[in-house]
Amino acid sequence: MEARTETACPGTAVGTRPVSEHSPDRSSRWSSTLRLAVKRVVDVAVSASLLVALSPLLLALAALVKLSSRGPVFYRWQVVGRAGLPFVSYKFRSMVANADALKPQLIRRNEMTGPVFKLTHDPRITPLGAWMRRYSLDELPQLYSVLVGDMSLVGPRPPLETEFIQFTNFQKQKLAVRPGITCLWQVSGRNRVRDFDDWVRMDLDYIRTWSLTLDFRILVHTVAEVFRGSGK
Repeated sequence: MEARTETACPGTAVGTRPVSEHSPDRSSRWSSTLRLAVKRVVDVAVSASLLVALSPLLLALAALVKLSSRGPVFYRWQVVGRAGLPFVSYKFRSMVANADALKPQLIRRNEMTGPVFKLTHDPRITPLGAWMRRYSLDELPQLYSVLVGDMSLVGPRPPLETEFIQFTNFQKQKLAVRPGITCLWQVSGRNRVRDFDDWVRMDLDYIRTWSLTLDFRILVHTVAEVFRGSGK
């Protein structure tokens, strides 16, 4: 597949709010066509290989989701990517079918400061969903988003559209590069960070220091976290 340039481009974000008037400090490596091409080749090769190799597991999980609770197999994850452009990704549904409608009732219990909602013991999560989240199995369908180029294996996590419209200009800087399935936050403190701005600072650290070696280290740490079952 053709490698896409990671330079943040002007355009209209979700709604009418621009992504940011200020670009974050960026590693000079983002300007290297060769490095970006290698990153994209790795994304395509790894995502395609995993989708094929894990297809029996994906089918089994889809059947379990369907049989264990009412609702669709997949959750349509409506998020915002590079330069504030929206796209739809997919996860295995880990919550009850009407989870979005129930969310306003839980806002007061939000454990994250800022526009992002995080609740450790979320009552909307199904028993199967809790198990899938522990090992990040619900995230596997996002490999398709990596394959088609909406996401990368490594990069800042994309926000929901409903979260993005509340972003400050500082927070919007995380959208300067293609979002990823895993990131520094995933392997450094996703169960400890309570201030969304601290999460954003990790994303900006990634953008400022990015290299192919850093991506490799994050992927290795991610695999270790998955087998450790540290997800919630």
